[in-house]
Amino acid sequence: MACSDTHKSSLDESNNDWPSSCAAAMEKERESYLSPTENPSTLSVSPSLQPDQQGYDVDFDPPLESKYECPICLMGLRSAVQTPCGHRFCNCCIRKSIRDTGQKCPVDNEVLTEDQLFPDNFAKREILSLTVRCRNVGCMEKMELRHLEVISGRFGENPACIRSHITYCTFHEQLCLFANIVCEYCNMELIRNQLASHCDTDCLKAPVACTFSIFGCREKMLRNDLALHMQEFTQMHMRYMADVLRNQTINGLISSHSASAASPTDSRGASSRPEGACQCNQELQQMRETVLELESRLVRQDHKLRELSIRNETQSTQMTELRKKLASLEESMRELEAQQYQGVYVWRLDGFSTHIRNQEAGHPVVLHSPPFYTGRPGYKLCLRLHLQTPNAPRCSNYISLFVHTMQGEFDSQLSWPLQGTIRLAVLDQAEGQHHVEVMETKPDLQAFQRPTVQRNPKGFGYVTFMQLQALHQRGFVRDDVLLVRCEVTPRFDASLRREGVQPRGLEPSL
Repeated sequence: MACSDTHKSSLDESNNDWPSSCAAAMEKERESYLSPTENPSTLSVSPSLQPDQQGYDVDFDPPLESKYECPICLMGLRSAVQTPCGHRFCNCCIRKSIRDTGQKCPVDNEVLTEDQLFPDNFAKREILSLTVRCRNVGCMEKMELRHLEVISGRFGENPACIRSHITYCTFHEQLCLFANIVCEYCNMELIRNQLASHCDTDCLKAPVACTFSIFGCREKMLRNDLALHMQEFTQMHMRYMADVLRNQTINGLISSHSASAASPTDSRGASSRPEGACQCNQELQQMRETVLELESRLVRQDHKLRELSIRNETQSTQMTELRKKLASLEESMRELEAQQYQGVYVWRLDGFSTHIRNQEAGHPVVLHSPPFYTGRPGYKLCLRLHLQTPNAPRCSNYISLFVHTMQGEFDSQLSWPLQGTIRLAVLDQAEGQHHVEVMETKPDLQAFQRPTVQRNPKGFGYVTFMQLQALHQRGFVRDDVLLVRCEVTPRFDASLRREGVQPRGLEPSL
């Protein structure tokens, strides 16, 4: 629909008159959308809502719900009417359907005549209140559907009218008090009418001046940092206040002397001069006492701050030493606990279902056990468990289990490399049918040499120790806990064979 020549000329004459006229038109259009009960004197609809049009073909945001969609044109209900059987249609669509296809409801084929249709004012008000995007290219503004209809009816959709519409959008973005804008400091979205109050009182990232700026502090900071500034620069602020009071005292004294010198020298003035001088001396004395009190307060605060600073440093040093001692004690406790296992260690993995979920999601799961000793003296070892992901080549969905040597307290007393038998098992907590693998150490491998770092990076064990699906066949996981047992029997006889025997097999129990 094209704009009228009268409207075009009014836009050309004054670009400042149209926003107010547009607002008036929008208000008038809004009144026309009210139901007959709300506005009995207004029963007609705007030209943009004539019943010869199909539904609203606009970009709803959020998307249009199905209850507001016309079953015939599949667009937003325009001039919604309802049938006795409870279905909603565009006024134009249903009347055309009755005339073209017969007197029946298109949804359930119930008998339906035009006389039985009645306006659905409730649905009409709800649809006109829905949010839509502006039709013009390059305009990101959102508005209620009723406002878009006013703009379309007023400006049309030809190029000249689109330029007028873009001018409206510019007005809305730059001047309208109810337009949505974003705070430049904290990126909070709010309406323009609230921006000034937000920046003056609420925005934590807005720049503000120090509270003592009237006394000479020129620092500026974010509102969120104001409290910290006030705490750190208390002494400086007190000195500023003392300087201001001292200057006021001196200026007041000079003003008093100037007034006395300029007064007449008659007998009455001579008798009043001592009175003014006395009053001035009293004020001066009060000012001096105030300044002295502030300075003494500053001195006391300095002493307190020094004491607190020294105490804080002392406590910080003591806390650091205590943390070191606590860490050392915890390490000693762990070391003593590890030496009590005598080569038989049961590793408890709590919350195992969480590890399974991570494995199923394709995330690698690698777990290391606490260390344990084969005896006292003995070798220090730990276990490493992998849950192989579904995409792992040749070992997908398997449990991998390895043994690592670690630097221990008795390494210098032991014979290296480590030789002996290692039994690894996942324990069946229901029937005792454990999954067991037995292996002999291979002294030629780096995994059994004396470690040169805290934990030997080379491990020895099975990549395909056990399939994950086997965990659910028996009671391997109980109360979301998996138990893994390792039994190491070292051989200290250097004359023993150094063959790499690695038997595998299942044992009924440990």
